[in-house]
Amino acid sequence: MTRAPHIPSRGRLTALLGALAMFGAFSIDTMFPAFPVMAVELGVDRAAMNQVISVYMAAYAAMSLFHGPISDAIGRRPVLLTGLALFALASIGCALAPDYTWLLVFRALQGVSAGVGIIVGRAVIRDLLQGEHAQRLMSQVSMIFGLAPALAPIIGGWLVTYAHWRSIFWLLLGFGLLMLAAVALALPETHPREARVGFSAAGLWRTKRAMLGNPGFMRLAAITTLNFASLFLYISSTPAFVIDHLGLDARSFGWYFIPTISGMMLGAFTSGRLAGRLPGSRIATLGFMVCALSMVLNLTYNLWLEPPRVPWAVVPMMVNAFGVALVFPVLTLAMLDMYPRQRGAASSMQAFISLGFNALVAGVLAAQVDHSPLALAMASAVLSLSALALWRFGGPRIGD
Repeated sequence: MTRAPHIPSRGRLTALLGALAMFGAFSIDTMFPAFPVMAVELGVDRAAMNQVISVYMAAYAAMSLFHGPISDAIGRRPVLLTGLALFALASIGCALAPDYTWLLVFRALQGVSAGVGIIVGRAVIRDLLQGEHAQRLMSQVSMIFGLAPALAPIIGGWLVTYAHWRSIFWLLLGFGLLMLAAVALALPETHPREARVGFSAAGLWRTKRAMLGNPGFMRLAAITTLNFASLFLYISSTPAFVIDHLGLDARSFGWYFIPTISGMMLGAFTSGRLAGRLPGSRIATLGFMVCALSMVLNLTYNLWLEPPRVPWAVVPMMVNAFGVALVFPVLTLAMLDMYPRQRGAASSMQAFISLGFNALVAGVLAAQVDHSPLALAMASAVLSLSALALWRFGGPRIGD
């Protein structure tokens, strides 16, 4: 393939886009080990701590509607730089928040800005590459993205053990500033002026309405959302799952996250290796079969082998993460390809649907089922099998 002028080398581009995708998830998962300490100091219960995640994701979802269309209109760089700067300021606010209410305010501000990395980053991939090359880069970025949930809770656990929980937000500030400098110095504009489309409220509404009325787009968005939600339910329930059910401490979150994210990274790697060798629809079907297998394993374990113990309790989630990551690059690129001149808007809409639903998963569903390992397993299975049913019976598949 021909490299666009002034674009970083493939390795540097992959690392930069992967890190941009990481920092939104990093700001969620680093906090989980600190929840018990934060709840005591802020004078709230565990359900209230779930709102620290839910508020962040709701703001993330709402603003995700705008990141992509604005980048379609004015370019990718200005949106990335502005979002990263705002994220850094919000991190300072979280670190200095005097009480729970102000923490929620600044967490919402973090959510407003955090989506630029992954949403605009996906549009950058599609600006530069086509076909199997885009799928390979998307898969490589997904592998790097997978490091965030693996490393973040481990780092958070050590910080809350040996420092104050507020140090987590100072760490996020450093990460945001590092990414701001990297984008400013290393990432040129990838969306040329002649390819841009104007931005207006009326135009944005027409575009979003067209996407919402597109059965193929909405079907793929629902499938990817439900499939990932089966995994995210466990991620958002990690404090209860690791500490209450597995009987571990704040420094032991790696027992859950390392196997799970290893599965995700291996799935993303496999998806990239299969690009160009198998049709996208066959790769996705294989991924859904793996997810279904993981649900069978998880339900069987929790029905017959209670109480849950490591390492066996996390093996089904490792298998599920592999399947989710196998599917994700294929379906995401299929959605972006439906709107070649509005890739940012398509990425935004897909993110809005996924994040909005996962905000409900974190704020409502997790609180209802995280009291029981079996309830968690059953709820996760319903989400995963709903995605499989939509894929199998919801209409024509990609490439058909």
